[in-house]
Parts: sequence; structure tokens; C-alpha cells
Amino acid sequence: MPRPLWAGAISFGLVTIPVKIVSATEDHDVHFHRVHLADMGRVRTRKVCELDDQVVSQDEIGKGYEVSTGETVTVTDEELEQMPLPTAKAIEIVAFVDADSIDPVRISDSYYLAADGQVAAKPYTLLRKALERSSKVAVAKFAWHGRERLGLLRIREGAIVLHSMKWPDEVRNPQELAPGAVEVGEEEIEQALQLADRMTIEDLAGFHDEYRQALEDIIAAKSEGKPLPSPAGGEEKGKGEVVDLMAALNASVKAAKDSRGEDGEDATVHEMRPAKKAGGRTAPAKKRAASSKTAAAKKTTARSSSAKKATGRKTAAKKRSAS
Repeated sequence: MPRPLWAGAISFGLVTIPVKIVSATEDHDVHFHRVHLADMGRVRTRKVCELDDQVVSQDEIGKGYEVSTGETVTVTDEELEQMPLPTAKAIEIVAFVDADSIDPVRISDSYYLAADGQVAAKPYTLLRKALERSSKVAVAKFAWHGRERLGLLRIREGAIVLHSMKWPDEVRNPQELAPGAVEVGEEEIEQALQLADRMTIEDLAGFHDEYRQALEDIIAAKSEGKPLPSPAGGEEKGKGEVVDLMAALNASVKAAKDSRGEDGEDATVHEMRPAKKAGGRTAPAKKRAASSKTAAAKKTTARSSSAKKATGRKTAAKKRSAS
């Protein structure tokens, strides 16, 4: 089991569940050191006091809050631990809400809650089963890393998961970021929905970090003295380039079908510019389709008539030669 990050208890009414917080994710990023390029020596961050320009050790560093210019108040770790806060050592469940009512923007880091000892087994299982049988999630408050946080408890594969959440006033209003009124045709919406349907999958397990893989390939090549991998092809589109939206959607649908081995003949659903008759008038789609079918039928009839005439000539020639 990974190293516990916090130990306390879940407070659920009069039920107390001793738990430990364990990180639910792992860091697979490639981390670099800052080095002096001349001799590859490590370059480290020095903690220097700005008043006397002296390097200070970690045990000489504390927390301070500037209440006004030139006036700073220090707060010790012991004072923070002794704050009269009910959530100081507890994840206090304060409400239950429908899972669909939670805005994903508010969800931050995720952690597993491990039962801390045999005494926690039964109440832990009780809370887990209660959440599993309902469509609700538990909203909780807890204090961690020097502040009180809002949390969300739900179940994942038999374990209780704690999601750290943003407070309501920490989420910015996105309305000012949305574009102004723009007209989008129903054909474009339907084609976008068809593209979304073609790209729908049931499992994200197949995705992986291609950037990290490429970075590891570069590091491996440099360490072994080999040439660096060739850069990926493809031209970057201009930032202000205007594209034909429907044509792009049609091409995207066809590409999605081809990637799944499906027949892409019906990928193009609508024409962007209808065909025109002589005189500049636009021919209705139904008439164009009907005229196409009539022309095809006439060609088929003409071929059949020619075949019948040829057969008749051959039969007559055989009769004359026989007589």
C-alpha cells in the first residue's frame, strides 16, 4: 500500500470510521534537474533571508502572514493543529446529493480512503453499501494542508474515494468567455452528432501519454549516443484559417468510419452548395435525384434494345446459312 498522507476518521452522524488517506493516482511524468551546462553540476534553490542575505535552514523557516505593510504575524504548526475546528481530524459528512448534480469543474485531486484497522471494517462497509445502493454521493468537509476543504465521497471498485472540491466562490463564471451569438445550421448539428456517435467508446484504458513516451525516447537516444527520433509530420494550420465547417464534419465522419473498418460511402450527408440549372436557378434535390434515376433507366433500356437487335441479327444469319 502507498504511504498514507493523512490519518483521521469519517464522521457520519454518530458513526465514526477510522481511515487513512492514500493517493489515488501516480505521477509518471519525466522530471528534470536544473544543471550547470558547463560541468553538469546540480543547480539548487537557496533559501535566503532578504534582510541579511543569509542562507537559512529549514528549521529556521516558519509561516508568516503580512497583515499590513511592514507588519507580519507568524503562525506555528502547533497553533494550526490546535484550532477549534471540528474537521481538524475528521472527514465530516454534511450532506448527500445526487451524483449528477456535481459540476466536474469543481472536482480537484482524488484519494482513496483505506480502513484504518479492524475496528473500521464494519462501519466502512456500511457506508460503502449505502452509497452503492443509492444514486447519491456524500458531501464532506475536512481540514488538510492548512485549510478547510470541501470533499466528495463516492465508491470505486469497493473502495471509498475522496475527491477534493473547489468551494463555490472558487469557480469563475465562464459566461464572459463564450462567443457571441452565432448561427449554426441543423445540418451541421446533425453531422456533429453523427461524428460524436462514431467516436463513442466504452473504455478509456487504451489511451496513453504519447508526449512522455516521445520524451523518454529522446532521453534514451541521447544517453546511448544515437540520433534523435525524427519529428512527427504534419503541417500546423494557421491560427486565423477559415474552414468549410460542413466539409470538415463530413471528412471527419468518413475518417471515423474508416478507422473502424466501416463502409464510408454514406459519410457525406449534405452538399454544401446545391447544383444549379442553366440560368442560375437551383435544382431541387428531389428533381435532381429523379432525373438521375430516369437517365440511368434510359441507358439500361437502350443497352437492352441493342442487345436484342444483335441477337436477332445473329439468328437470321444462322437460318440463311442453314438453307
